[in-house]
Amino acid sequence: MSRPTVRTLATVAVLSAALAGCGDTGELRGAGATATAISPDRLWPDLTPASSPAWDYDDGEAELMRGLAAPGDDIHKVDPVAVVRAEIAQHPDEYTGGKALYAETVRRMADCDQGVAKGRCPVLEPYYRDLTGDGRDDLTLGFELRPGNQTAVRVYTFQAGRLVRVMANDDAVAGVELAGKSVIIRSPSDIAGYEYRFQWTWDPDQHLMLLTHDELLRTGGGGTSSARSSASPAGSLTASPSASPAPSASPSASASASASGSASGR
Repeated sequence: MSRPTVRTLATVAVLSAALAGCGDTGELRGAGATATAISPDRLWPDLTPASSPAWDYDDGEAELMRGLAAPGDDIHKVDPVAVVRAEIAQHPDEYTGGKALYAETVRRMADCDQGVAKGRCPVLEPYYRDLTGDGRDDLTLGFELRPGNQTAVRVYTFQAGRLVRVMANDDAVAGVELAGKSVIIRSPSDIAGYEYRFQWTWDPDQHLMLLTHDELLRTGGGGTSSARSSASPAGSLTASPSASPAPSASPSASASASASGSASGR
């Protein structure tokens, strides 16, 4: 018998012994019968399709923030407090009118002279991350809405030299996360053990962030959740490690943006 043949037989013997010692560990096992796939049943196939939405699904709207600019469109050089003050000025019915919804927020803005998240200042720590995919950071900003203990979550970006708000969400907030080109907002539900999760995602065709997911998800908790419309404590903004919080607020460069009004992104 030649040496190669002897070596081959010896190798087979060793492998056989090893396999015999391993038993059935690692072998494939049946998972049981597979459920039969059932196609969805289409109801009322002769129903005339609707030509317009029945109500506003909160599909987003872009708004120019007048009077705010920054050298080189560097959003890091825009003062977050100035951004919130610009929004307050552009929405007097909500903040400063006779029936203002959030008059206390306006009063607390005076404390923001010390910087964001200082004292009674309602402006939360800003986060910077590229959500639009253009290679430049965008600004994710939150501020408390009082009375009502809700949180405003906003995303701003520069478009053609102008600061534009591309996402706005006001709600009772349990937490906020950034993932990819999305902002995920968790809100309490009035169903125990569940919470609402809203995902806003950048749409390059509409040039704004759209509400792409609206879910009621189980959290596993057994306690009683507060209703979304109730006065529940506003949650703080959180973000993934790649999102960069600003170390401190920087003064805003107040160059005038010539365009006026709000730019609809629909």
